[in-house]
Amino acid sequence: MLDYAHLQEIVRKAGQMAMAHWPGQGHELRVWEKTPGSPVCEADIAIDTYLKHELKRLLPSAGWLSEETADHPDRLGRGLCWVVDPIDGTRDFVHGRTGWCVSVALVSAGRALIGLLDAPARGEFWMATAGRGATRNGLPLVASTRTEFVGSRIPTDSLPEIDRDLVMVDKPNSIALRIAMVAADEADILATLRWGFEWDIAAACLIAREAGAAVTDAFGKPFGFNKRDPRAFGLLVTAPAIHAAAVERLADRAAKLA
Repeated sequence: MLDYAHLQEIVRKAGQMAMAHWPGQGHELRVWEKTPGSPVCEADIAIDTYLKHELKRLLPSAGWLSEETADHPDRLGRGLCWVVDPIDGTRDFVHGRTGWCVSVALVSAGRALIGLLDAPARGEFWMATAGRGATRNGLPLVASTRTEFVGSRIPTDSLPEIDRDLVMVDKPNSIALRIAMVAADEADILATLRWGFEWDIAAACLIAREAGAAVTDAFGKPFGFNKRDPRAFGLLVTAPAIHAAAVERLADRAAKLA
């Protein structure tokens, strides 16, 4: 049986490690680019190494899928898999902003069973277990219950003309935290129209779903995790009553970009 208390300790320790590197507390940080426009820092690598060691020791039978580890196909033959982003929101992290978190999910048969986000610069620890609800700092989360699409809150820096009937709210760099905003009723919709990776969203999607949000890809179809290709096109997390309207709003754009 999985030791939940130990799992939380591991994730919180990863958050403490991140804070020990975070420029927001005056620490110097070595940063480079994996590919043009995709930053990575020494904290990403250190935390990835720590989490892989500790989580594999906690659950030796589980596979491993992480942004900072070379993928290995043996994860596909295992019943469980850890899906990890050691620092989601690296741009905010390296610039000393608070919009980042450590993201850890445990996946089985394509579904997330457990999701944890530690955002220590914000003093936030998020957790969900499938069928048992979601919490932030131990308090139950209830997702947005908005019923009108027009006027919905969306975390973004700008809106195209067609979407100017929505309301912009603060946008952390971490997509996991933006998803969690819907879970916490701090936003009504989170939408992306690009290819993304499972490690960015697995934990947060479970948190949002367990809080009562609708969670699909950009076409309104459900997600699966621990796939051979760990990518998916688009993400849509909304208050349930506005999900169909959101899918309709995005349909033409999604079809052109997918």
